[in-house]
Amino acid sequence: MPAPEPTFVDDRLAHWAQQTPDALAFTYGERSWTWAEWEDRVRRCAGGLQDLGIGRGDVVAFLDKNHPACVELSLAAGSLGAANAIVNWRSAGDEVDYAVNDSGARVLLVGSELMPLVEGIRDRLTHVEHVIEVTPGGADGDAYEAFLAASPRVGRADDVDPDDTCLVMYSSGTTGRPKGVMLSHRNMVRHTVNAHDGWEFEPGDVNLVAMPLFHVGGSSYVLFGIHDGIASYMTRDPDGASLAAGILAGANRTFLVPAVLAQVLQAGGDAVKLFGALRTYTYGAAPMPPPLLRAAMEAWPDTDFIQVYGLTEVAGVATHLMPEEHRTAVASGHPEWLVSAGRALPEVEVRVVDPGTLEDVGVGEHGELWLRTPQLFRGYLGKPEETAQVITEDGWFRTGDMGKVDADGFVYVEDRLKDMIITGGENVYSPEVERVLAEHPAVMEVAIIGIPDEVWGESVKAVVSLHPGASATSEELIEFCRASLARFKCPRTVDVLEALPRNPTGKILKRELRRPYWEGRSRAVN
Repeated sequence: MPAPEPTFVDDRLAHWAQQTPDALAFTYGERSWTWAEWEDRVRRCAGGLQDLGIGRGDVVAFLDKNHPACVELSLAAGSLGAANAIVNWRSAGDEVDYAVNDSGARVLLVGSELMPLVEGIRDRLTHVEHVIEVTPGGADGDAYEAFLAASPRVGRADDVDPDDTCLVMYSSGTTGRPKGVMLSHRNMVRHTVNAHDGWEFEPGDVNLVAMPLFHVGGSSYVLFGIHDGIASYMTRDPDGASLAAGILAGANRTFLVPAVLAQVLQAGGDAVKLFGALRTYTYGAAPMPPPLLRAAMEAWPDTDFIQVYGLTEVAGVATHLMPEEHRTAVASGHPEWLVSAGRALPEVEVRVVDPGTLEDVGVGEHGELWLRTPQLFRGYLGKPEETAQVITEDGWFRTGDMGKVDADGFVYVEDRLKDMIITGGENVYSPEVERVLAEHPAVMEVAIIGIPDEVWGESVKAVVSLHPGASATSEELIEFCRASLARFKCPRTVDVLEALPRNPTGKILKRELRRPYWEGRSRAVN
């Protein structure tokens, strides 16, 4: 009998605890739990939170590297009508102070490694009433384990609504302070169902959860294993050794950023062979350079590759490029599919709009991508004006991403609206240039940015890192681009760095690359 359609984020956990109570549900380090054991932990977490006065509309927060306690806290808080605000553990003290206070969190779970940071700002966390320490291994003296052991089991509160916020994810803050994205039970459940379209786990599969939980790539992805009732293996960090341990333990499905894939391919034959055990490799959160994708598909011919595009504001994924489209793109006469973001998920509508006139553009023409879906967030926490700037009255979300949709419905994400380079009145979309330059055999990573130009307004600059042992001059790289691109699109200058700066989810920080050129000027470049 199929599992019933879920309404709340903890519905499927309860279902599997009843149907397969003794089956393996979750592994983390040396510890594992069955579905019945894990459900009991969530219910006791809810009971403990309730005893601390947490109820509908309240917020709790989590600050640590990946840990099952974060998932337990999200499910438990959600069942009380409360929300879990997951804070980026790489944040500095002032950033943690801001996020925790902005969320209004009354209870804060903190990993042992980060307790000194929290103790240093404790007097500034004005809403926090209780701080509970959690250790990586759940050793004796772990305050969180003691909290669970002393708490009663509590079921879902009667007044919880599917549209209650259950998760607050802080945006990466490319402009100003990060904003708390409020995601409801309905948002998360519809995302899980829609993003699962076209593929599913099978008995014996193990889901490798490695992306950070403060990102939707972690907190949304972990729900897939729970939804299907298959075991999950969570790593504390997404490093090579941890990923390898997960695969050796049987994990065969995962979501990772392209940067991790590049590291594996460069690690040698043993690593490449080991990762060939993956049945599904879903990638996103940053562009996949075409040469890297081709190398991965050649190295792992039996692995299903799925590319995804999305945003925190739609609970994760909005479009996907499926395995069959990866395999047949070239043979079908559509090699451009491999640089697309695929087609819209079920329940996701896509428009392409001229950002100036707010009129729809034609098929294949560039504009801002707008989305409408039940996955769409409730708004930015405490920021109704900023919410109104991105959600129209009829429910369309203005993504800020520039792109196009072709006649077959394939979505191409060309650039961020604010990142589009205008040089001499011509629009240059950086991914177009990046895709060309990434084909140069010496280039490992590339970012295209606009820098001030007294004549043209902006000029195109390439910032690259090279493969170990490789060399290439600026002139050579510029000429390489000119063979494939109009002259105005080609970089005028090239900088070579040892590595490009990235945020914790693998996105290249173009604002860091631009900053030296735009400091002191009137144009905002964040």
